[in-house]
Amino acid sequence: MDNTGTLLDIEYPNTEVQKNQVRTLEEWQEKWVDRQTGFHKEQGHQLLKKHLDTFLKGKSGLRVFFPLCGKAVEMKWFADRGHSVFGVEISELGIREFFTEQNLSYSEEPIVEIPGAKVFKSSSGNISLYCCNLFDLPRANIGKFDRIWDRGALVAINPCDRQCYADIMLSLMRKGFQYLLCVLSYDPTKHSGPPFYVPDAEIKRLFGSVCNSQCLEKVDIFEERYKDWGLDCMVEKLYLLTEK
Repeated sequence: MDNTGTLLDIEYPNTEVQKNQVRTLEEWQEKWVDRQTGFHKEQGHQLLKKHLDTFLKGKSGLRVFFPLCGKAVEMKWFADRGHSVFGVEISELGIREFFTEQNLSYSEEPIVEIPGAKVFKSSSGNISLYCCNLFDLPRANIGKFDRIWDRGALVAINPCDRQCYADIMLSLMRKGFQYLLCVLSYDPTKHSGPPFYVPDAEIKRLFGSVCNSQCLEKVDIFEERYKDWGLDCMVEKLYLLTEK
């Protein structure tokens, strides 16, 4: 009997078990210093590659936002296609590594509206990465976006902060937006996160008042390292959120 379809479609009932889990900004910064960045994909995200045409819809000159961007190589993909890329990341180390690894020259300057924060800009001018707390970002007046690529962001945000996070994402969306969202599905009673379990119902709760959501694909991404988390199943789900 083939259980693959059943495996991909499981929704776990214990959605509240992770609700009090909290990670501090300092803990995330330490992960970069200690090289605990297993979430980074050196070859980029395969589901994004596969659904890129659906996401871009043949448009050029788009403003694309990467929440909690790290050093995602996909930022270079979009910039090379003529789009303007904006990201936010708490780790200055991660941002500097992005520019270095992509062989991009850059400048840095303070963000006047957010004391202690900086923005790093590629010399070409089409990549701007804000080094600050994501929840402070609205103060920087960065404008609105045509596209948002959310991989490793919603699943990393403390569950208690999700509504605030979703409100910020919605506030950054321009009319006609496309929001591509990756979430993870696993038994949250076996692993405390992050990354955190985000069920379909949570996506509808957070974004459903403004967005239609369509699950484009579900993929079994289980690998050996997840056994160390106490898991025997890990499914990645890709959603496309569009304007109602």
